[in-house]
Amino acid sequence: MPALALALLLASAAAPQAAAPPPTPVQLNPIEAKTRAAIEAVAFDYLDGQLEGDAARVARALHPDLAKRAVVGAGPNAREVFPLRRMSADELIELTRQGALKTPREQWKRSVLVLDVTGNAAVVRVETPWFVDYFHMGRFGERWLIVNALWFNKAGA
Repeated sequence: MPALALALLLASAAAPQAAAPPPTPVQLNPIEAKTRAAIEAVAFDYLDGQLEGDAARVARALHPDLAKRAVVGAGPNAREVFPLRRMSADELIELTRQGALKTPREQWKRSVLVLDVTGNAAVVRVETPWFVDYFHMGRFGERWLIVNALWFNKAGA
């Protein structure tokens, strides 16, 4: 290779590269009002059912194979490297039946925020004074159900 070509090649390799442009933020899909309302209704069945102690209302919001989990701190004797508190649909329904979160209506402070919907999948954030849940919801025909829930217990913070 001629000396000039080699010098140009080495100079271009040593030259600082232009910074790559920042990634474009993800543009979420617009959510139809009818879809948002249907998802919110399921989320409120979950929330209000627990606050009322209405197990049937909670049950109708849940997929039978619900995976509900919370991240818990690992202690020195933890059996798991990444410990989770796990709860099934049946456990949540039974806790509701027992009135674990039953609360007088005047103390209800809860919110539902539908974050994104794509096809038959939705992501939702719900909050009460006691917990925050992040849902993955699925649409089965015309019916939305909570399939996965990752929750944070505010009292345990």
